[in-house]
Parts: sequence; structure tokens; C-alpha cells
Amino acid sequence: MPRGDEDAAAQRIVVPSDDPVAKKKKDDDVDVKDNKDKANGRIGKDGKPIKEEEISEEDLQLKNELEMLVERLGEGDKKLYKPALESLRTLIRTSTSSMTSVPKPLKFLRPHYNDLKKTLESWPSQSVPAADQSLFAEILSVLAMTYADNGNRETLKYRLQASHVGGKQAEDPGLWGNEYVRHLAAEIGEEYNARVDDDKETSELVQLGLLLVPFSLKHNAEADAVDLLLELESIEKLPPYVEQETFARVCLYMVSCSNLLVPPDDVTFLRTAHEIYRKHNRFSEALVLALRLGDRELIRSDFEAPRNPVMKKQLALLLGRQQVPIEWLQASEDEPLQDQELIDCIFNTKLSENFIQFGKELSVYEPRSLEDIYKSHLESGRQLLGPSVDSARGNLASAFVNAFVNAGFGNDKLMVDAEEGKSWIWKTKDHGQLSATGSLGMSLLWDTEGGLGHIDKYSYSDNEHVRAGALLAYGILHASVRTEMDAALALLSEHVESSNQQAKISAIVGLGIAYAGSQREDIMALLIGPIADETVPMEVASMAALALGFIFVGSAHGEITPTILQSMMEREPSHLDHRSARFMILGLALLFLQKQDESDATIETLKAIEHPLAKQAQVLVDACSYAGNGDVLKIQQMLHHCTEHIGVDEDKKDKKEGEDGAGADAAAGANGEQANAEEKDATPSSDTFQGFAVLGIGLIAMGEEVGAEMVLRHMSHLMHYGEPVIRRAVPLALALLQPSNPQMALLDTLSKYSHDSDLDVAINSIFALGIVAAGTNNARVGQLLRGLASYYHKEPDTLFVVRIAQGLVGMGKGTINLNPFHSDRQLMSRTSVAGLLATLMAFTDSRGTILDKGHWMLYFLANAMWPRWIVTVDEELNRLPVAVRVGKAVDVVGQAGKPRTISGFQTHTAPVRLGTIERAELASEEYLAFSHILEGIVVLRKNPGYSKEE
Repeated sequence: MPRGDEDAAAQRIVVPSDDPVAKKKKDDDVDVKDNKDKANGRIGKDGKPIKEEEISEEDLQLKNELEMLVERLGEGDKKLYKPALESLRTLIRTSTSSMTSVPKPLKFLRPHYNDLKKTLESWPSQSVPAADQSLFAEILSVLAMTYADNGNRETLKYRLQASHVGGKQAEDPGLWGNEYVRHLAAEIGEEYNARVDDDKETSELVQLGLLLVPFSLKHNAEADAVDLLLELESIEKLPPYVEQETFARVCLYMVSCSNLLVPPDDVTFLRTAHEIYRKHNRFSEALVLALRLGDRELIRSDFEAPRNPVMKKQLALLLGRQQVPIEWLQASEDEPLQDQELIDCIFNTKLSENFIQFGKELSVYEPRSLEDIYKSHLESGRQLLGPSVDSARGNLASAFVNAFVNAGFGNDKLMVDAEEGKSWIWKTKDHGQLSATGSLGMSLLWDTEGGLGHIDKYSYSDNEHVRAGALLAYGILHASVRTEMDAALALLSEHVESSNQQAKISAIVGLGIAYAGSQREDIMALLIGPIADETVPMEVASMAALALGFIFVGSAHGEITPTILQSMMEREPSHLDHRSARFMILGLALLFLQKQDESDATIETLKAIEHPLAKQAQVLVDACSYAGNGDVLKIQQMLHHCTEHIGVDEDKKDKKEGEDGAGADAAAGANGEQANAEEKDATPSSDTFQGFAVLGIGLIAMGEEVGAEMVLRHMSHLMHYGEPVIRRAVPLALALLQPSNPQMALLDTLSKYSHDSDLDVAINSIFALGIVAAGTNNARVGQLLRGLASYYHKEPDTLFVVRIAQGLVGMGKGTINLNPFHSDRQLMSRTSVAGLLATLMAFTDSRGTILDKGHWMLYFLANAMWPRWIVTVDEELNRLPVAVRVGKAVDVVGQAGKPRTISGFQTHTAPVRLGTIERAELASEEYLAFSHILEGIVVLRKNPGYSKEE
């Protein structure tokens, strides 16, 4: 065999794989080859060798040209610099690439990046013109975007160098394209945070950031512009850059973000969005934000801004819905509002008239009977029930149900239109007659003209309970409605000093309901006396504090707050043990509703009071301060309260004392009976604050959907592991999360809790079902409640609450709801929250209030009741039926173009009922709305540019 063939054969010999020497040699050869490949840049990140790309003639020409330009920049002839730089700029800007590849000029310049950096560093010593140095730095800034991945932020470094050297001659960063702007913005944010941490100057970063804002706004990247200014803590500098084409998307994004920001950024966002809306004459949007901020100067300024009187009417209707004190709209006390039509809109004077007309057009005006609501024939096992266990209690429940279902229509058969002497009042007994008479106010709700005559005849009754009920009815009648006559004040003020305690309480509570949110100083002077006077019974003082809480809700009033605190400090501990004391601290808490940090001083003062009531007050004030805010840290703080284990030692001590003195009670005689009577009105308070903390969680999370969903999980854990006082509060907190919004998951949860072994938990769950489905006529809840009526037919207390819940579900025959959020869920009505919270507070001790003699507290809900409607009117506020589309609201923040804001819509002719999570829009362009949200009473005008299609 020739020598060459032998060598070839030797090369083809296969080495056995188990030969360790040969294997090591082979691995070493591979490592050497890999190292060579890596050195030559031919190994990818996945370890596989990269194939050499064949360069086309065109690319080769570009590569050579770029290398030639780089060489020129390194030469000594300064005249060549400017043409070379301009050629580089042109080649980089005009290059195109796909989304997955780097532009070719940047790719070919990669090997020269470090050399170019050194060249630029040497230029100042060569006295190269500043303009050339600035342009060179800009080009390096663009190159750094793809090459520098070392955390040195070289894109920003060279951009700033270009600005320093070139001054005003430096080019707009936006000329280098969208990707460059985004990369630069990211580095600006990182550098800003680093400089703030080191206390370094940041003004140049802010100026550079403001250069990027116009580019982002013009290229549909509004969110990027807002986010950058948020990072630079300069969001208030945004308005001058926002133009007609972009303001709607910018403001929508900012308002949506405000729920997710921590103070004070959330307020800054809202104020900036408000400024943008005012700049573009969007008055209704601006007023909604002013109301959300609670700034009375902004509210007055927005109300006075429009020159069009019809727009003012629309704004006045919005102010009426939010129940803004009319004094806020006056420039001074000497210049009251003169326009009667605007005053009527703000006072909701025609609410009753519009509501009754609304009911007639929806064919729900005729009164509903009790059997229509109970549907007793559908209750399973009805034949087993036999006669009613407690007919007086059943009749009282029927009075409430009739009042809630026929609320606002003023034509129910049991009370208003009952025959002489056959009023339902006489079918109830004693304290039940108070609530039955009070139900007149609910049936005649908002009808301040015709309603007074119906109630008046009962105010002269010989029965003290009926007289007290009539006083309460006067107050309920005026809920959410103001009159210039001030009939409620005239009728109730004289009874505030009544010798009869029940009449006194009814008058005080009636004033609180009638003037909720009005912030009337003359009524404060009337009601503050009972709080300051230590000799006044605790029940009267507590209701006076609650009434002032209703009237001055969210005002942080400087005189009422110290008066309540002083009363708590000076009263005997036995007074503070009274079960009604919780309403005194609720009145205090309502003063700080949505006031956030303004409550800090009050909370610190409460810490100095030793009684357990002070701890409850701290929790309530803190929760109310952040109501609807969704603040995660506050929710965690409330959960922390729930984890405290209370009363282990006390329980053992009580048990031992009970064993030692087993026969002591028998010998106590009359003294023992007297002690029991006093204890009946006392309530154990060592752990009550935990129940209030659970309510606080619901109160804080109620405004934010994501937070509300997360809270559902927390509530499940509290129900499993919490103390009895916590478990009883969980259903109430769930009700507060979603009033009049029966979501399936929530209904299933409450349905399960309504069969709990702890009857107090079951009672609260049943009432929560009523609140969650209030005014919706929800068939599923109706069926659940009928089943519960059969299940609890031997439990009078529980059956009473089942009936109440049935009345709530049919509230206003499906036309009234309790949800405090309106204006597309952007605004929270403080008076509505106050009414809801006061009612749920009564259920934290239902055995001592609602199920005893305090059932009239259910009428606190009057403040939260409002029609769920869309009524379209013309410029003279006369009915104008038009086609509207109603569907589920869709979040369109950040979506491109003009996406639909509703889904699954149906077209109706206004007036229309509107659900809690529904949204509406006009079906055609024939009319234009003065309000940006179709909700409540909406003023329309004919569209001058509309032509009807053939």
C-alpha cells in the first residue's frame, strides 16, 4: 500500500469511546477549537458556532464607507470632521431594519465604538468646534443604545455631553427615532433615582426629560410621557405639552393611574389632569376631578367657568348628586347664588317629580303588595310553618319591607293610601310603632311638598311612639333634598330639647338625615349641646354626634372634633360602656371621611384616653380617613388589628370568679335585677375594635376593583381563623365592598355564611345579601332568601332580618340602589357612605339595636338611596326621549384608536335603568350631551352638523 494510502487509512481508524487517554485528547482539541471560535466571535450564546454571513456588494460598500468616515474622524484635518459626522448621521437615520434586527450602520460600527469614544475624548484638546463635538456626542449616544450594556448609562451620558457642548444647537432627541427615545427615557429614570439617593443636582435630567415628552405625545405614547414625568417628579409640568388631539387619552390614563399611586402622587395626578381639562374647556370632566379632590375653591371655579348657562345646569345637577353645600359656590356671604333654576338643580328640588315620572314610564309606579315580595307560596315547606310565631314582629318587618319596596313613589297601600284608622301603624306595638310611622318618610321619600301633609296628622298623636316616628319621618322625607323653606329644621328643632327622650333622639337623627352633607353651622349650634353636656344620657349624646357626623361628613370640623373628644375624656367609664357609644365614635370618624393625614392629630389624642372605646375610635377614624382609597398599607394595618388575641386571661379570670361565686346571684335579690337592667345597655368592648377593623378593610377597599377581589380572600381567612367578633363583622364588610352589585362569587360566599352555626353571623350574612342585591330585583338572591325564610321559620329574629333583606332587594321596585359610587364610578358620595356605614355599625351589635328597640336605625339607609337611572332632557330641562346604548363598562385605558367603551350593549329609549357596573352612550349623533358621562339627568342639545341618513 502506498505511503499516502496508509496515512489515510490510519486517519479513518475509530478510537474506542472508552479509551480515557484518547477521549481526553479529543476533548482538549474541541476546547482549543471552541476557544478559537470564541476569540473570532463565531460562538453564539447557545454555545453553537455561528456561520459567517456573506456580505452583499451593497452592504460591503456601506461598511467600507462607514470605516472611511471613522478614519476621517481620527485624522488631524478638522475640516473633514463636519462632513464625516453629517454623513454618519444621514446613514444612521435613513437606515431601515426589521423589528428583530439591528440597523446595518449600527452593526458595522460596532467594532469601532471604543475607538470613537477615545476620539471624542481627545477633541476638546484639539479645539474642535463645539457644534461638531455636540453632533459626535449625539451619534455616540445612539451607538451606545445597542453596544453599551454595562450599566454606565452611556446613551444618557453622551446625550448630556451633547447638550452641554452644543447648548441650544443640540438636536431634538426625537429625530433619532422611537426606540432611542424609549431607551433614553429609561436611563433618565435610573439616573434620576441614583442622583436623588445621593442628593445630587437633577435639573438637567428634568430638562432633558421634558424634551422627550412632545415626541411621546405625538406618537401615541402618552403613557410613556406620563410615566417619565412621574419618575422625574415633575408631572405638574405636563399641561403645556398636551394638545387638543391628545388630552383625552392623557387624562384618562392619569385618572386611572391615580388609584394605584401613593400619596401625594395621586393628588398631584388628579390636579394635573384637572388643569388639562380646564385648559381645553372640558368643564364636566374638570368638575368631577375637583369633587374627587374635595377642593371647594376648585369646585367654585369650575362651576363659574362656563359661559353657556345650559352647561351650568348640567354642572349643577352633578353638584346636586354629590350633595355639595351651596355655600361653597358663593363668592362670599354677601353674594348668594341668584339663579333659581340652578338652585333647584343643586337642591334636587325636582327629584321626586322626575322619579315618579320615571317610574310611570317604566311601568313600576303601581304599589307592590307584601305577597308580591315574599312570594310565600314559593317557600318550600310553607305548609309546615303554621301561624306566625311573633305577629307583632312580623308586622314590623312588613312595615320596613313595604317602605323600602315602595320608597319614593308615595302610594303604598299599608301607610300612605291606607283607609282612615286602618294604617299599618296600629298593627305594631310600642316601639314598633315608631318605625312603622317613620316608614311614611321612606314611602314619601324626596316629596317635600306633598309628603308633609301625610305625616303631619301623626305628629299630634297621643301615642308618644307615633309622635317620635313622625319626627323621624320628617327627616327621612328630606334626605338628599334641600328646600329654601327649611321645613325639616322648622319642624324638628323645637323637639331637640324635648323632655321625652325618644322624641328627642328622633328629632336629632331626623336633622342628621335631612341635612346630611350640608355643613350647616346653625344646625351644629343646635346639636353640639347634648354632646358637651355630661348630664345628657349617653344615647342622646351619641346620636347627636352621629347626626353631626352626617351633616359635616368629610369636613374635619375644628369645633365638633374637640367637643366629642372632650366628652369622651370627661364622661364616666360606665357611660362609655353603653352600647350606643359606638355611634358617638362613628360620628367622630365620619368627620374625617377621605381626609387621610388630617386625622393624625385626632388619632394621637385618642391614644391618651384609657377606655377601650378609644381604641375602637382610633380604628374607625383611621379607616374612614382612607375610605375608598384602596391603600394596601392601611388594609394591612387593619388586618394586623385582627391578629391580636384578646381576652384570654380575662376569660379565665371570669370563669374562676363564676365558679367561686356560684350562688351569689341568688342572694342578690332586687340589687341583682337592677344590675342586670344596667348591663343590658352595656356591651363588652375589649375586642370590639377588631370587628371595626374588619369593617375598615371593606371601607378602604370598596373603591378599587383589584383590591376588592384581594380582600375577598382575606375575608375567607378571617372567617376561618378569626375570633367570634371578627367572624360576625366579615359579612358586613363584604356588603360594604359591593353594595347593589350582586357578583356571583360574593353571593355564593354570603349564602354559605347565612347557614353558619353562629346565629349572629347568619343574621349579618342575610342582611349583607340584602345590601349586596339592594334595588336589583336579583332573582337568585330572591330565591336564596325564600329558602332562608323556610329554614329559619322558628327563629323570629333571623326571620325578621330575612324579611328586611327581601325588602332591600326590591328597593324602589328595582329603580333605587345603595352604591355610593357614581359618575362612571369616579366619584364617591360621602353621604351615601355615611348612611351605609351607620346601618352596618348597628349590625355589629344587632341584638342590642336592630333586633331590640333600635330597628329604626335601618332608616339610616335613606342617605345612601338614589335612583339608578338615565334621564335625558333638553336645554329647558324638559323630557327628551332619545335612543341610548347600555352595556357593561369596558376599560379602554391605553388602547389604540377609539375603542368601544361598552360591550354586550342593548339599545333602549331613555329614561333607562342603569346597573352598578354598566355604562351608556348615545345611539346616534343627532344630539350632543353636555355631560361626558351618561348617568343621572343628562342635558342634550341638537347636533348642528347632523344630517339624518336616508
